[in-house]
Amino acid sequence: MNKLDQQAAAQALVTFIHEGIPLARAMALELGDYDGEHLRLASPLAPNVNDKGCAFGGSLVSLMTLTGWGLVELALRRQGEDCDVFVGESTVRYLSPVWNDFAAVAQRAEGANWATFFATLAARGRARIEVACQVPGEHGKPAATLAAQFVAKRRSAAAE
Repeated sequence: MNKLDQQAAAQALVTFIHEGIPLARAMALELGDYDGEHLRLASPLAPNVNDKGCAFGGSLVSLMTLTGWGLVELALRRQGEDCDVFVGESTVRYLSPVWNDFAAVAQRAEGANWATFFATLAARGRARIEVACQVPGEHGKPAATLAAQFVAKRRSAAAE
């Protein structure tokens, strides 16, 4: 898939997110970039601000979760798989306040493998993959991180 096709697929995903997840619209979520391995979604500070004037922690974790979910969803779509994707478990760390517009970047976690994920999905109709997400902060350090396991489950023919 070339860069233009990747961007078109990612923009279609953002449209899908906006249509199906009202919180994403309220957060003013938008596409940052997608290169087939990393997905970057962004949100402005204004609709995500807390009482201290920095980004609300719930917005940070929501954006990281949506970005991780989106990375898995894009991989499935690229392979022509029709699945529901869920967060199986996640751990978030808030490391520093975010005072400006922010983004989240997601990638496969170290040791996670798309080939294993898709082989398991083919064999069982369900598979899990670990994803690492972060909100970049100042001086190249993350402001927040999310380690998550996403589960993909093939939709049944009866559900279509």
